[in-house]
Amino acid sequence: MLNFIYFGSVSDPERFYHMEFVYDTAEEAEGVRKLISEFGIEAGIVDRKGRSVVYIKDSEAIFEMLGILGAHESMMKFENIRILKEMREDVQRKVNCETANLLKTVSASVRQTEDIQYIKEHKGLSKLPESLRVVAELRLERPQATLKELSEAMDPPVGKSGVNHRLRKLSLIADELRLKNRKEEEKQ
Repeated sequence: MLNFIYFGSVSDPERFYHMEFVYDTAEEAEGVRKLISEFGIEAGIVDRKGRSVVYIKDSEAIFEMLGILGAHESMMKFENIRILKEMREDVQRKVNCETANLLKTVSASVRQTEDIQYIKEHKGLSKLPESLRVVAELRLERPQATLKELSEAMDPPVGKSGVNHRLRKLSLIADELRLKNRKEEEKQ
């Protein structure tokens, strides 16, 4: 029977998941890999500095392997670290998602406000249809508001998609005005 404990190591799970067993010959390594596979655990083999290394990279497989080896205290420490790490990663993913959504909202709001200001300066908001004028005035009053907040501020309230549709129409009007003004400037 091969001695796993003597030849093996597990990396710091705070950094990355890696368990390995180092052997002098490829035959020993292949025998261990086959034995590990009998427990339903996938392991790979790599040559390093003239030695054969059997490795496992999957965190669940490392956890199971620690149990098989009877390293129950290490198994529990490993699991605690893995749980904390996964919780931190989950929180970070949610923060990244929220940040991306917030940046998208702010960027859209800035662009919408610029478009409405352009319309105001070059055409006048009073010349817009009332449904567009109301949304334009609300956006200027509440530049940080979400679509939901704008929709709730309308009287009567309009759905978020209705507010978004009107803001897109305002953007098209601003683009048409910019194009028209550019063409007039080029003629002069």
